Amino acid sequence: METYNLTVKPWCSCLLIGLLAMNAFLSFFAIAEIQYHEFVVQTTPVKRLCRTHNTITVNGQFPGPSLEVRNGDSLVIRVVNRVQYNVTLHWHGIRQLRNPWADGPSYVTQCPIQPGGTYTYRFTIINQEGTLWWHAHSEWLRATVYGALNIRPKLGSPYPFSLPKREYTLLLGEWFDRNPMDVLKLALFTGAAPNVSDAYTINGQPGDLYRCSSQETVIFPIDSGETVLFRIVNSALNQELYFSIANHQMTVVGVDAAYTKPFTTRVIMIGPGQTTNVLITGDQPPARYYIAARAYQTAMNAAFDNTTTTAILEYKSAPCSSKNGQSSRPILPQLPAYNNTAPSTAFTAGLKSPAQVNVPTAIDENLFFTVGLGLNNCTRPNSNRCQGPNGTRFTASINNVSFVLPRTNSLMQAYYQGVPGIFTTDFPPVPPIRFDYTGNVSRGLWQPVPGTKLYKLKYGSRVQIVFQDTNIVTTEDHPIHLHGYQFYVIGSGFGNFNPSTDTARFNFIDPPQRNTIGTPPGGWVAIRFVADNPGIWLLHCHIDSHLRWGLAMSFLVENGVGESQSVIPPPADLPQC
Repeated sequence: METYNLTVKPWCSCLLIGLLAMNAFLSFFAIAEIQYHEFVVQTTPVKRLCRTHNTITVNGQFPGPSLEVRNGDSLVIRVVNRVQYNVTLHWHGIRQLRNPWADGPSYVTQCPIQPGGTYTYRFTIINQEGTLWWHAHSEWLRATVYGALNIRPKLGSPYPFSLPKREYTLLLGEWFDRNPMDVLKLALFTGAAPNVSDAYTINGQPGDLYRCSSQETVIFPIDSGETVLFRIVNSALNQELYFSIANHQMTVVGVDAAYTKPFTTRVIMIGPGQTTNVLITGDQPPARYYIAARAYQTAMNAAFDNTTTTAILEYKSAPCSSKNGQSSRPILPQLPAYNNTAPSTAFTAGLKSPAQVNVPTAIDENLFFTVGLGLNNCTRPNSNRCQGPNGTRFTASINNVSFVLPRTNSLMQAYYQGVPGIFTTDFPPVPPIRFDYTGNVSRGLWQPVPGTKLYKLKYGSRVQIVFQDTNIVTTEDHPIHLHGYQFYVIGSGFGNFNPSTDTARFNFIDPPQRNTIGTPPGGWVAIRFVADNPGIWLLHCHIDSHLRWGLAMSFLVENGVGESQSVIPPPADLPQC
């Protein structure tokens, strides 16, 4: 780290010593800050892949502004909507204790901010450190409305690893060479899968391997011998990604704002919504090395964007040009094949908490959720609105319930105000019919039932959920995100979950803590948490096309005893539908 010399004149030494003592006092007691921000959602011309598009952004930036905070800080963020679409913002991974009003999913915890409207999100970072992010949570605005939320330790508190020389944030994304809202609109009309993206991006830039993109490729400088912390976020709308840095080992030290037991790897798999923190050391010959990401695709026979995005790790002492006078071509890393599941499985298995953690052992709620796609039959299968497989329309569900968002009120507002008829609390804890989930599934089970059903949890209940992928349409890795909570990932495997044998392999010692976890394709994953955050909290697949098709549900966590276990009152400026 850099050092500075300080010269003290005699006449001001007492004042300076007093200021230094006060600074030490504040650092020791880790006085938190209140940060005020204004986020203006607006239309901005953005040029990518040779063309300029009118793109929905925040404050004219793509990606949007990074929030740099410390554990304990409070944020006050006034959002101004200057576009033609309804907007909400979600602070992905922030626990929002007793404060669902600041969580952001449209029609779940709030009605959206309508065009010309404003809403101020107020929340505090409580016992969370690492990397999170924020994004729009209204239709497909998330394609371009997102940014980093980096949480450093409190002043005076160290990282649980050697302090890196510098930090970089890498936001992986998808670029559509058209309005993403039009892509969604077409898919909802036809019932078919949406058109795939035209490029992946790193911090908004596609990189050298795409047309008209080499001049803007993101470059991350590094000195020989120094250690750098990379904060990696998968902001992509619909795609899991493999990520690597040519010739460099990565030491994983955190995921989803939770520290991990350090382990080294050449490649990481990161699903939409997930974050991963890695340390790298400048221990290679001075040169330029590609940082690259491309698809990890698990759905069979599905179209996907099979391109590769790049940035450049550039040693400051690297030669500036080759013998031909041209910039030297960076070295490209070897990424796994798009359909190779083994590296993803190995990476996930390597994630552990740094020490023994307090996993709930006795369980009050034992839930078994089947997750996956489905097909709705059409009365006119040859119509333009039935362009799914064999004249159907795509859908998705959990436990055969395809989640339908209300439109006249949000779930949380209706619950708090006692408005009837918006939702029911009869979401099934297990599938209504047992079947061979990963085998040949009868076509009679492919069409789910639409509904706005919640599952009620008592405050403080200890919850286990096993997410079981199904072979309805196709097996697939579904990144499941739970709002308002972090959970322990205690086990996973392939095939149908067997409670008689698979529970023996559960990790109750040092499982990783996450807010988003993928189901192994054709397999299952088990999580546990304590329902200690009252409110209504969305659980959904973070592949946005699947969310829109209904792969979601919500928990209603009841108030406990007293004010400290109850939802706070809604703010006065909460938007109304």
